[in-house]
Amino acid sequence: MFKPKLFESLKSYSRKQFSKDLMAGVIVGIVALPLAIAFAIASGVSPEKGLYTAVIGGFIISAMGGSKVQIGGPTGAFIVIVYGIVQQYGVNGLIIATFIAGVMLIIMGFARLGAVIKFIPHPLIVGFTSGIALIIFSSQVKDFSGLQMGAVPADFIDKWKSYIEHFNSANLYAIIIATITVVIIFLWPKVTHKIPGSLIAILVTTAAVQLLHLPVETIGSRFGVIPSSLPKPVIPDIDLATIKNLMQPAFTIALLGGIESLLSAVVSDGMIGGNHKSNMELVAQGTANIFSSIFGGIPATGAIARTVTNIKNGGRTPIAGITHAVVLLLIMLFVGKWAALIPMATLAGILVAIAYNMSEWENFVSVLKSSRSDIAVLLTTFFLTVLIDLTVAIEIGMVLAAFLFMRKMIRISNVNILTGQLDDHRAGVDKDAISNYVIPKNVEVFEITGPLFFGAAYKFKDAIKFAEKTPRIFIIRMRQVPIIDATGVKTIAEVEKDLRHRGAKLILAEVHSGQVMQELKNARLLFAIGKANVTETMEQALERARQLLFE
Repeated sequence: MFKPKLFESLKSYSRKQFSKDLMAGVIVGIVALPLAIAFAIASGVSPEKGLYTAVIGGFIISAMGGSKVQIGGPTGAFIVIVYGIVQQYGVNGLIIATFIAGVMLIIMGFARLGAVIKFIPHPLIVGFTSGIALIIFSSQVKDFSGLQMGAVPADFIDKWKSYIEHFNSANLYAIIIATITVVIIFLWPKVTHKIPGSLIAILVTTAAVQLLHLPVETIGSRFGVIPSSLPKPVIPDIDLATIKNLMQPAFTIALLGGIESLLSAVVSDGMIGGNHKSNMELVAQGTANIFSSIFGGIPATGAIARTVTNIKNGGRTPIAGITHAVVLLLIMLFVGKWAALIPMATLAGILVAIAYNMSEWENFVSVLKSSRSDIAVLLTTFFLTVLIDLTVAIEIGMVLAAFLFMRKMIRISNVNILTGQLDDHRAGVDKDAISNYVIPKNVEVFEITGPLFFGAAYKFKDAIKFAEKTPRIFIIRMRQVPIIDATGVKTIAEVEKDLRHRGAKLILAEVHSGQVMQELKNARLLFAIGKANVTETMEQALERARQLLFE
């Protein structure tokens, strides 16, 4: 379970596959270069921090991960989180939060929570992903339009108010450069998929700005020269007070990193027919974030777009991902200084294209056509992500989804009094219908359908309470009870105790679920009710009722 896929891939590795992995790694490395820089700048940190993350985090995720083709590094989903942390706690706070998140992810992996994270509700994922896409788009309006204004406000509404106030300062050249970038990104795949459209857009627009001396802001004019080497590793100084302050943002980084990386792994499995190790993937993601923070980077996770690019270009083993990290390192060491010439409007255009692809508007519309509960989760998560905070959106979205699911379970859970409902028309439809049995006098039969949990236990109590008479024998039919929780067990115990005080006996019939039987044993209810009074079939229950009546 905790063996990296790299070891498995090398067992039957061939020279032919190495050539494919090498080519895929080079292409993905080139694709990742502008994205790493753009994500860092959009997150409120200097551009080289995105490169550090892509190199260090990308290498570790591929070398240690549980997926053969996962490409790791900074992603658009983290822009909102990282920007908020930097605004509130500074860059040092971000580094510490990333370090803590890495530790959390490792713990999640060793606790085998990988399978659990994959079961996040689909409407919730679409909601916060679409919300993040809108925020990314909003954050790029300044550079896309070349607006002459100060720092962009963090609040969504204040951001757009500020844009409107400074609309007259828009730079036509910046708008043209950004628009050309978007057009190239969307049209270039019709020419070829071998060379990424974002790279062509960067080359074309950067050359145009430098040759024509266009008055637009560049990476160099805003941030200066990009360092051409990795920084010295520094372990963050963490104390208990710092952990308390940064625990919530660190948990958000860990949760989102886990969700995005495992979603990417699932998508890649479908494309290559693979089977990733989710818990090993979490451990790798955690290790990558720890080392990314030590080298001054930002959060890293599995990147779906780059992973898909890797697969489409022939990458089938972690060697491709390792190559991508090495290629990025070489670019940073030898030609990184030229990245300072890239126009900010070009990066804004790239991020606007990413925001559009990330928006999943087709999935958004699809969920809007589904059930009301799914729509509620989708819209709640979307608006909370945009207007409040991603952490709050995920927390409230999960709670809302859980409550709405429980509401559905309560609706399908029911308790019916079967005695007296002996209409023969059911006998032909259901061979186990109560109409096919002879019910002795002084015996009342109830049937519970659906899970008997805390949300539905009150129905069972009310049904017993409002029974028209108190017979000597109560039979509770449980053939359609798949699970029971502590509240359900406690309810049955209370009913048994109440019946005993009233001089009646309780029989549980057709307890087919192993989980239900185990919970009854653990609560010692089998001893209280009596093993003979818990039967596998309705015939046995009725026979036991006759014995008790005779006694």
